[in-house]
Amino acid sequence: MKESEQQKIFSSWLADHKGLIFKVLRAYASTPEDREDLFQEIAAQVWRSIPNFRRESAVTTWIYRISLNIAISWSTKEKRKVNPQSIDTVEHLISENDTPLDERLAWLYEEIKKMNEVDRSLTLLLLDGFSYKEMAEMIGISESNIGVKIHRIKRELTKRSAKYQNHGV
Repeated sequence: MKESEQQKIFSSWLADHKGLIFKVLRAYASTPEDREDLFQEIAAQVWRSIPNFRRESAVTTWIYRISLNIAISWSTKEKRKVNPQSIDTVEHLISENDTPLDERLAWLYEEIKKMNEVDRSLTLLLLDGFSYKEMAEMIGISESNIGVKIHRIKRELTKRSAKYQNHGV
């Protein structure tokens, strides 16, 4: 694959999927600096993975899987400095929307950050409408286990939401 073709695909993928990448960033990184570091790691891995994409899954699934795997790895290790190629040429495509988050959405992201890596990943995938089968393929656990975990996540978030609404906690 020519570098110009890879650059075109990279720019397109980042522009088309920046929303899902930012969801992962919000769920795994707390500060703007951490989000930037994590984004660079995700972008670098997306760049490296383009030649290996075999179209066996949707691009969205591929990008999500890369983003989640990098975020999980990043959250359990010390941050590393990555200098991905060609990031400067697409920076305008990846700037986060400056619209402030709704208070309830901000609360939800804070609750998601408190979850373990698997539950955090499942919650993001659920919010984006992935099927249990797709989630199982991305996370590497059975569909039935996905169902059990999602049921528990929903139950816990419902309980926390009631507490938040009643006490402003």
